[in-house]
Amino acid sequence: MSRSRPVRVYLVRHGKAGDRTRWTEPDELRPLSKKGRRQAEALALYFRKLEVARVITSPHLRCVQTVRPLAIDREIPLELSEALAEGAPTEAALALVEETATAPTVLCSHGDIIPAVVLALTERGMALEGSRDWKKGSTWILDAVEGRFTRARYVPPPKEG
Repeated sequence: MSRSRPVRVYLVRHGKAGDRTRWTEPDELRPLSKKGRRQAEALALYFRKLEVARVITSPHLRCVQTVRPLAIDREIPLELSEALAEGAPTEAALALVEETATAPTVLCSHGDIIPAVVLALTERGMALEGSRDWKKGSTWILDAVEGRFTRARYVPPPKEG
């Protein structure tokens, strides 16, 4: 019996953003810091060698700014989804992640959503390889076989240019 080749789904935590406590406008508009912009450029370079069919992001500016260089570099439309927004229900984010298991997809979200999704998929039988962490600018690589997530591994933020 031959196994299907896994489809890769990438969960990216947005890059370093400006200080939340010093930001006076709505938090959804808080942009990346200089370091965060360098992380976004480094992520675009990291993904150059990987297959990517879709890029979906939280509509929060820091997430959009994190994956915009990737979308531009790959000439892929940038899709926005409230399911990836900070504070969104885990079930909505999980449903979106599961929907994307048919094509290599990059999803950019926040520090509350990514751990919740990874841990929920672990409870459903997905194996975790290596360390568990959620640093800004990091990526979780999720392998799906025939729509079922089978394993995940954490990749620290790429080295900035």
